[in-house]
Amino acid sequence: MKRNFTFPIYFISICFAFAQNPIENDSITQLDEVILLDALKVKNATGIVPSDIIAAKIFQNYSPVELTSAMNQIPGVYVLSGALNTNRITVRGIGARTLFGTDKLRLYYNDIPVTDGSGFSTIEAFDLENLSQMEVIKGPKGTAFGANLGGAIILNPKEALGKSTNLSNNFTVGSFGLLKDNLSFNHYDGKLRLGLQYGHLETDGYRDNSQFERDGLLLNTSYQINEKNKMALLVNHIDYTANIASSIGATAFAENPKQAAANWGGVEGFETNNYTLVGINYAHSFNDRLKNSTSIFYSYLDHFERRPSPLGFLDEITNGYGFRTRFTGNFGFLNQSAEYNLGAELYKDEYNWSLFRTLEQPINGSIQGDRFADNKEFRTQLNSFGTLLLPFTDAFSAQLGLAINKTKYDFRDRFNIGTDNTTANRDFDLIALPSLDLEYRFSKAARLFANVSRGFSNPTVEQTLTPEGAINPDIAQETGTNYELGTELYLNDRKFHLNMAVYQMDVRNLLVAERVAEDQFIGKNAGKTRHRGIEIAMDYTWTISPKLQIAPFLSFTLNDHQFVEFIDEGEDFSGNPLTGVPKQLRTAGIQSRFLNGFYWNIAHRHISEIPLTDANTLQSEAFVVFTTRMGYRKPLSEKFTIGIDFGINNILDEKYAESVLINAGSFGGEPRYYYPGNPRNFYGSLRLGWQL
Repeated sequence: MKRNFTFPIYFISICFAFAQNPIENDSITQLDEVILLDALKVKNATGIVPSDIIAAKIFQNYSPVELTSAMNQIPGVYVLSGALNTNRITVRGIGARTLFGTDKLRLYYNDIPVTDGSGFSTIEAFDLENLSQMEVIKGPKGTAFGANLGGAIILNPKEALGKSTNLSNNFTVGSFGLLKDNLSFNHYDGKLRLGLQYGHLETDGYRDNSQFERDGLLLNTSYQINEKNKMALLVNHIDYTANIASSIGATAFAENPKQAAANWGGVEGFETNNYTLVGINYAHSFNDRLKNSTSIFYSYLDHFERRPSPLGFLDEITNGYGFRTRFTGNFGFLNQSAEYNLGAELYKDEYNWSLFRTLEQPINGSIQGDRFADNKEFRTQLNSFGTLLLPFTDAFSAQLGLAINKTKYDFRDRFNIGTDNTTANRDFDLIALPSLDLEYRFSKAARLFANVSRGFSNPTVEQTLTPEGAINPDIAQETGTNYELGTELYLNDRKFHLNMAVYQMDVRNLLVAERVAEDQFIGKNAGKTRHRGIEIAMDYTWTISPKLQIAPFLSFTLNDHQFVEFIDEGEDFSGNPLTGVPKQLRTAGIQSRFLNGFYWNIAHRHISEIPLTDANTLQSEAFVVFTTRMGYRKPLSEKFTIGIDFGINNILDEKYAESVLINAGSFGGEPRYYYPGNPRNFYGSLRLGWQL
């Protein structure tokens, strides 16, 4: 694994950062990152579609590395994190049966789709310190963001607050050789908005063969040409190398969770990723009643993976491109203002992948052998969408939505010839996805909302192929219907906030991964599932004195997900709990802020047992993990600010599985179900900010 200390050592002299200065008229800076950035949260979901937005206030509960921990504070969302490069996001149980990676949802970065043509999203490609907020639309009700069964996640990068120019640096060190640096420059003068961030992260990892190193560069800039026209450019580049420890069995987990899986450790398995996203946006205001925003984008991914036999070395290159356009407008309706939203999104990519035999050797783990597969696949997704928000009264509104998806895969076998060649294509039928949202506002502080929506999920590349590598003509898209009722309530001068939702989602043509060999799977449609749940998020801001403010918070999820109809290989699992989904999730804690610039946050996360087999014969153990983070901010002058942070993860040194695999096969050894979580570990940060 490469090591590059140039940037970290250079920035040690500057050390960590966030700019802090008093708020004066239009010269807002990052004086109080938590309060300001949370106050400026911007909703991307269209109209009255409910969504959850988290920003600096929640990010500050966790270390600058812990993007997944922040996401786990959202009720209904559960991120299983086997390593920094091994994350699986599930939303209301959707995606729980995907063994590796995140699918069945759409991921957007600054309104640009970054989910690939087969439906996979890589959250690890983004740096938490570069984000201003994260918005999650749970379920298929998003309409303008794909109508996938798992919903959509929209990431927004940080920008300068008000007219200001700031340079800041945040440097973090911690256990297991953690070293992270984030250098940020933000400028806004009323017309030109410029954000430039460089980030470096490296760690040896807790487990054997789990080193990780990432470098990233983000450019986010826009220029207001005049009152009607605006241009913007986004460039995000990530380059990371990650060794792979993989999952281990129950015996290894109990005796020595630090060890890597024997096959991955034996070949010193790793992956490298070189990823670039470029997007150009043009926004035009025709008049007060009609606006348009159009983006064109290109993405490039060069991925290489050293894997044990029989998987072989994997070499991938993906070129993706497309456009996204949205028209938003309004018109008079019953003496109110009705709103509409029309648009389309085209994503095309060319996916090339080759496999090479793994030749094991006693030194350096393994070497690359002969090629045994060479494939190319062209993947196209076209989403068109429209919403219409009708305010029937001052209190009651209804929003109609319709999304239409067309997906096509064109697979080329470039290795086999003659009758062994498996070239084929799969053109999925056009699918229509309607949605209905209702909202009743009792007052500015209380509302009731309801949703009925239809969603879908496409099979992944692996699921569309048979064991022989040919297109599987029998695989179909998952479809489902979501029913949801919720309320949002503010009390006591908005000091108390409650958000609660109950839902049921019925999924048909359930896509499951059938294991055919060690770490090899194919997909098939195997039945129906029912997802039921209750989600509660609440917080209260209590000002004890002019010098002390505390804010307790709670996020709670109760799941009742089960197979309604599921027969696999002659076994009937109907009625069993859905595999890979905990019954309960809870995050709770207290944030404390002192007038002298000191803060102290403490939180705990509880995850109940998770069914690991479809037969419900094995479950993971429930666990509770406590974390804390504290810090101090002090202006050194009108332009300079210093800050110090310190945090502890897993305070009580709990032994737990941070991620699990379901239906793990033995293949001559013990089934490998568990990704061990990190033991107690520490981190500290130094922040410096300068207002230019």
